[in-house]
Amino acid sequence: MTDKSGQLSNAYTVSTPEESQQFYDGWAEGYDAEIAENGYATPRRCAEALAAHAEAIWAPVMDLGCGTGVSGAALKAAGFECIDGFDFSQAMLDQARPKGIYRNLAIADLSKPLEIAEGVYQNAAAIGCITPEYMPPTVLDEILSKLPVGGCLSFSVNDHSARDGTIVGRINCLVDCGAAELVFKEYGDHLPGIDLKSTVYVLRKR
Repeated sequence: MTDKSGQLSNAYTVSTPEESQQFYDGWAEGYDAEIAENGYATPRRCAEALAAHAEAIWAPVMDLGCGTGVSGAALKAAGFECIDGFDFSQAMLDQARPKGIYRNLAIADLSKPLEIAEGVYQNAAAIGCITPEYMPPTVLDEILSKLPVGGCLSFSVNDHSARDGTIVGRINCLVDCGAAELVFKEYGDHLPGIDLKSTVYVLRKR
């Protein structure tokens, strides 16, 4: 297989929020072309899974780690009508803005408590951005806390992020304690160009 990794070869080496922000700021202009070349499949998978299980897809949905808007475009194609995007890289948000996908765009750091009011969003997506490298596994609790009972969170965990087991362990804890119901789980393509796969999950808040 031809190596098409480019910046992707460095994406999984960052280990702090500060390193990650700097990395994605520097990658913003070339991001869309590179991930398209590598067949980025997870946004469509996550968006379609969320649309299949969420109620009121016309209601506001938060797209966390939205980057340049690739995930937002997938959500829109899946039928979501009102999407707000959040990312910690201003340069990535600057690439997303002209696409006209989002109602609003704002800075948010998933390694910290989210400064987002509860009950504003019916559903949430965190596509291709959940990682134990610089986020606590309770990031899932944090996102779910912003949703109403019955609201759904769609997210992905790629093979790199699943390796240490902490994110998967947190998913199991949320389900076992009754905080959420696992309504969808599917392992499949993430970035075929670098032979990387991911698991897509949908949790419904109880």
